[in-house]
Amino acid sequence: MRAGTLPMMLLAAASVATAFGVVYSKHMSRKTFIELQGFQAERDRMNLEWGRLLLEEGAWSSHGRVERLVRERLGMRLPRAEDVVIVRKRLAVSP
Repeated sequence: MRAGTLPMMLLAAASVATAFGVVYSKHMSRKTFIELQGFQAERDRMNLEWGRLLLEEGAWSSHGRVERLVRERLGMRLPRAEDVVIVRKRLAVSP
């Protein structure tokens, strides 16, 4: 075996190992990017659903709807003027 053969074989092995490392790294990078795109798509879908839920909440909690429901289901009504009593608290005066 010649003197320069061993270093050349080590360099060739190191080059092959580096090439495999680059290929593996690229593969993992692509795999992670695909996973990221999936998460972003899910985020976008959830943002759309959140917007729809906010609109629905606004519709269900509108003042007109709530007032109608309390009149129909609970029999509530606005008090007449003669039914309203105003209570005023007097401040204690120090001697």
